[in-house]
Amino acid sequence: VSGTIVDKSGRTLSGQTGEAFVISVSHSKPLCIGLNCALGAVEMRPFIETIGKCTTAYIICYPNAGLPNTFGGYDETPEVTAKHIKNFALDGLVNIVGGCCGTTPAHIRKIAEAVKFCKPRVPPSLSQGYMLLSGLEPFRIGPYTNFVNIGERCNVAGSRKFAKLIMAGNYEEALSVAKLQVEMGAQILDINMDDGMLDGPTAMTRFCNLISSEPDIAKVPLCIDSSNFSVIEAGLKCCQGKCIVNSISLKEGEEDFLEKARKIKLYGAAVVVMAFDEVGQATETETKIAVCSRAYHLLVGKVHFNPNDIIFDPNILTIGTGMEEHNLYAINYINATKTIKETLPGARISGGLSNLSFSFRGMDAIREAMHGVFLYHAIKYGMDMGIVNAGNLPVYDDIHKELLQLCENLIWNKDPDATEKLLHYAQNHAQGGKKVVQTDEWRKGSVEERLEYALIKGIEKYVIADTEEARLKQEKYPRPLNVIEGPLMNGMKIVGDLFGAGKMFLPQVIKSARVMKKAVGHLIPYMEKEREERRAKQGSTEEEARYSPLCLLATVKGDVHDIGKNIVGVVLGCNNFRVIDLGVMTPCDKILRAAVENKADIIGLSGLITPSLDEMIFVAKEMERLAIKIPLLIGGATTSKTHTAVKIAPRYSAPVVHVLDASKSVVVCSQLLDDSIKDDFFEEILEEYEEIRQEHYESLKERRYLSLQQARRKGFHNNWLSGHIPVKPKFIGTKVFEDYDLRRLVEYIDWKPFFDVWQLRGKYPNRSFPKIFNDKTVGEEAKRVYNDAQDLLKTLINEKKLQARGVVGFWPARSVQDDIHLYAVEEAVGSSEPIAIFYGLRQQAEKDSACTDPYYCLSDFIAPLDSGICDYLGLFAVACFGVDDLCSEFRKQDDEYNIIMVKALGDRLAEAFAEELHERVRREFWAYSSSEQLDLSGLRKIKYEGIRPAPGYPSQPDHTEKLTMWKLANIEETAGIGLTESLAMIPASAVSGLYFSSPNSKYFAVGKICKDQVEDYALRKKLSVAEVEKWLEPILGYDTE
Repeated sequence: VSGTIVDKSGRTLSGQTGEAFVISVSHSKPLCIGLNCALGAVEMRPFIETIGKCTTAYIICYPNAGLPNTFGGYDETPEVTAKHIKNFALDGLVNIVGGCCGTTPAHIRKIAEAVKFCKPRVPPSLSQGYMLLSGLEPFRIGPYTNFVNIGERCNVAGSRKFAKLIMAGNYEEALSVAKLQVEMGAQILDINMDDGMLDGPTAMTRFCNLISSEPDIAKVPLCIDSSNFSVIEAGLKCCQGKCIVNSISLKEGEEDFLEKARKIKLYGAAVVVMAFDEVGQATETETKIAVCSRAYHLLVGKVHFNPNDIIFDPNILTIGTGMEEHNLYAINYINATKTIKETLPGARISGGLSNLSFSFRGMDAIREAMHGVFLYHAIKYGMDMGIVNAGNLPVYDDIHKELLQLCENLIWNKDPDATEKLLHYAQNHAQGGKKVVQTDEWRKGSVEERLEYALIKGIEKYVIADTEEARLKQEKYPRPLNVIEGPLMNGMKIVGDLFGAGKMFLPQVIKSARVMKKAVGHLIPYMEKEREERRAKQGSTEEEARYSPLCLLATVKGDVHDIGKNIVGVVLGCNNFRVIDLGVMTPCDKILRAAVENKADIIGLSGLITPSLDEMIFVAKEMERLAIKIPLLIGGATTSKTHTAVKIAPRYSAPVVHVLDASKSVVVCSQLLDDSIKDDFFEEILEEYEEIRQEHYESLKERRYLSLQQARRKGFHNNWLSGHIPVKPKFIGTKVFEDYDLRRLVEYIDWKPFFDVWQLRGKYPNRSFPKIFNDKTVGEEAKRVYNDAQDLLKTLINEKKLQARGVVGFWPARSVQDDIHLYAVEEAVGSSEPIAIFYGLRQQAEKDSACTDPYYCLSDFIAPLDSGICDYLGLFAVACFGVDDLCSEFRKQDDEYNIIMVKALGDRLAEAFAEELHERVRREFWAYSSSEQLDLSGLRKIKYEGIRPAPGYPSQPDHTEKLTMWKLANIEETAGIGLTESLAMIPASAVSGLYFSSPNSKYFAVGKICKDQVEDYALRKKLSVAEVEKWLEPILGYDTE
């Protein structure tokens, strides 16, 4: 399958992006996918690269001989075309190459000669567990995608306005309904033309074709909704993207179900399956589960449907009807959702929300409140998407307290009179159930409060006037930019917090963003005027730029840690360097674009977690490809001189230097930019790094390893029957801490890492805290910084500027070789599938002959499945929230000192939270060491029983194990702690890990491992070897290249 990208926007003739195009055709399992025509090789490269990253098919590439000249001809010679395509091949981008417009037999000969000895592209290992949909743009639904809104208003049965327009044949105006849904936050559009007065297939065809001509609508996937399969087929024939069919069921029996499923698979669509069989609609929890399970196994087993393309609708049925048998309908849906998600891998859950509140039709506010409460809970239990009126979902916390409690009682069937009480509430309030209030009451607040309210509620009406009022408060906001950084950003922060906590939905966020955009748009002319006045007053800054070297700093894509980078920026700034800080989570293209646009002299990349190492390699490769010859600095806790020399430097011909800390950055940067010494300095770096590479490769040859089987035989084997008897925790499941008392944590702070941040290191015997104060060199400064920290910490706690949130959980557990299986209850052990599996890595590097230590794996510390012993595993995740807000406040004051200070304190409080919580676990929540009495020194020296290892650290270096933790304990939903694509925790001041109670448990480093373990680990985790190697690259005992 070959597509054509028509211009530099990267879209096909029909408007799809490259990734959307691949998703649209991948169901046909093409042998190869690629691009031809329209562009020359140079222009085609980024799009070929994008397509190659999202398919395992072979990649074909047939570019034109450059771009056409003014006469429509092509001037690029065979040699030039061949050179470009050879670079494609050398970079592993293509499998099949050729030429299109303007190429001649001579071009093809030169291309063939150029690539004759090049290795073909090796298909990438794609991430598993994603539902891939597309309109003109791709839409990926993964484990951490927020709730997906399917717009419901393009339904002749559900929207009187839409039905009226369609019945009148006014399809063009009906498009405005679809467009508004997308603008209000619908990520998928449900289209339904089921009406006895309509020719369904014709109406569906016409409307879908019109949508395809409107890019603002067609960018999202469609959900073709009909009870008539001929209407569904008509819609499928018009959709160029990968859409959803809504729906099929077992109502007419298996044969009909399978026939329709095969056709849907042929069209390459995902499918919604209703919980409906030959007996009827499933209403009870067990029946819903049974029907969905039967359908799932038919689809996967007989049709070979991709499990990630299956969506179940377990039937959201009407509650509050006055009929007792309907009272459990909401609970049954929620409980069925949880079990379906746990037992049917890959499947998603959807539902039509309006059914829930049908008995309250005409009372819009009551219905909206019911929907908001139901979704808040259903999402926690696994609901992925729903057909909703995008834009009309209330924020959970904004529902009137009395109404909220009434809805909770009705949904959870807590009160037999819930329906009557809800009706009574509606009668005593304004029409539709909304309480009579003065609509402009909020206008009486300060301008800051008004702007904040407008942003949270998405009210545009007054935002221009209020923004102007704030701008005119010159004493408080001397510059227009201060208005953006102050009340506007404060409002958007609250919006983000509500959204992250599941108490606000995407439509409201989009409304808020629109209000923000309007406010900023009003301020832009004033900011431009201010800039012009400043230029006129100060004159050109070009001369200054020439003599002040510019350093561009960024934390790479996927990583959120930036304390070290910020310190480097401050140090460089104090030494006459101009610094541009791109912040955290910075993609490669943004870094390189900023470097070119700002004429950077040096680029500095930072990262803390191991996946960031791969991103740094990618940036270096792109700089080399694009001939951006700017010195590259590498820094961050996970980086090393060896990794820089072995993995990064060989990919970039300009200087690449690993910088250990900020104190070295000025010297390195100065040497790299000093014309009199930079060549000699670069030569020294090249020689040093070549020596490091040689030593590295020699050490790989010298190392000796046990096979995985040998290592397992020599693992730690505990006598579980005669030794330690595991203690049962005080509760099974999770416990959430929403606003933990920070005062409890202060005494648990370990101050040594705090001083490390400030690069204050005492010499023996004054290395530790508080002995560092006695050090002759750094003692005085350490005391001053410590006092500043104490003052700020006291203020932050008293004024509640920071918030600690976390979650702990415990489950019955058994080990199965190197893995740990968790169960919902003790009775399920051995008789049912585990609810989660934590996969372990075992030491393999051969130990000294005199050493009798076992070859450890974390599973050694959990009782085996066949031991008959009841054992348990715990987990935790804690974080300090509010650090970013405080940094923003200090940034307004250009107070870099306190920015670094508050980040360092945030990290220390998160670590202290982990320490204090672990102590409570040992004494109170698990109570396996209830009589423990250790002072802080004993805690620091780990004199207690049990351990709390973390994924990504030496005892389990695989960051992907966090995904299991987050899913098992609902960490993002309950504690608000998220994960980036590289599995860094958000916020950055966060700690997570597992709890082991065994007195034999100990911390250890897995160290380097061999390919036999990597292959075995990949098989157990159901991942490709290449993907496992990517995540475990720092501990591989062999070279993958």
